[in-house]
Amino acid sequence: MKFAFITCVELGLACMREIYHCGGHLDLVITLKDDIAVNKSGRVWIDDFCHKENIDILKITNINEPIVFDEIKRREIEYLFIIGWSQIASPLLLRAPKQGVLGMHPTLLPEGRGRAAIPWAILKGLKETGVTLFILNEGVDTGPILYQEKISVEPRETATTLYEKINYAHILLIRRVWENLLNNQLVPIEQDNSKATEWPARMPADGLIRTEMTVEHVDRLVRAVTHPYPGAFYYEDPQTLIRVWQGSIVSSDVKPSSGAKFLRLSDGIYLVEVYDTERLHSASIKSNISK
Repeated sequence: MKFAFITCVELGLACMREIYHCGGHLDLVITLKDDIAVNKSGRVWIDDFCHKENIDILKITNINEPIVFDEIKRREIEYLFIIGWSQIASPLLLRAPKQGVLGMHPTLLPEGRGRAAIPWAILKGLKETGVTLFILNEGVDTGPILYQEKISVEPRETATTLYEKINYAHILLIRRVWENLLNNQLVPIEQDNSKATEWPARMPADGLIRTEMTVEHVDRLVRAVTHPYPGAFYYEDPQTLIRVWQGSIVSSDVKPSSGAKFLRLSDGIYLVEVYDTERLHSASIKSNISK
């Protein structure tokens, strides 16, 4: 059986490693060209792994380039994995592998179709999330489900810790599906569209902290967009941006220690404990946070 894999992030690389741990192989790996999305959250380069395992690499700009379809067809690929890739596969590409295209989404589908699944799980205060292995179709995260792994979301969960859990769940799902994939024993289950929810994409600018926010909102925001994401931020003055990686809610207006800062919000004080200071070139940005 012949397999191909499309990825450009750590989650996908972890899955490729697990395929080989299971005794499997890949006939082709497709990834972004080296100079594209260099600052993309979680972006990795898969060259070393592919060279070690003697896997052919195809580097592209867009998943729907004709060469992608041509290589899948020419190599008679039976299953294509697309994991950790933001571009939507065209119907033509979805039909290229003989058996189908498999993907993973870091929610318990049909909940949370769309983007930014890890930040949204924290922002929404979920107690449980997960990862779904499913068959891709022409919709967005709407294909039949093969397996799911549930993940508990702790009260102080951060994007960093949840990303690690999501990564491990990807590995477990590859481990669960591999033998059934080889033996053509997959049992797809259609999604219940009546239970579907959609989560919108988030941009770096959505990490802006505003004075009218509550301390709980800011606390969730900081935890939701910390590493590997761009981080929450505020303007200390017109030329100084503070990028917040870690903090906590404090009960009183205490004097910051060890270089920490505090933010006065609509209903309390938030202590900024780990942060970076960025000097801005433009003086046109006005401060939006009371110090």
